[in-house]
Amino acid sequence: MKRNEVLEAALELITQDREDQYGAPEKNFGRIAAFWSIHLGCRVTRADVGIMMTLLKIARMQHETKTDDNYIDAAGYIAIAKEMESK
Repeated sequence: MKRNEVLEAALELITQDREDQYGAPEKNFGRIAAFWSIHLGCRVTRADVGIMMTLLKIARMQHETKTDDNYIDAAGYIAIAKEMESK
């Protein structure tokens, strides 16, 4: 898979598919951040959620089975993290 294909697939996921399934990232990542903050006993931001989800995808890349999905999702999560940091 070429880099432009990864980025195009990630763009489609974060602006259409995932948003249709889970709502706007501001709201969805806000809910996740609230739950994680309670569980961890420290403040977790929406940007933190995007970064930690990216790290989850990177950890999955260490497995023997390599899938395009992990790269696509990681690109999408890091893009959302940057957007959340800016808000």
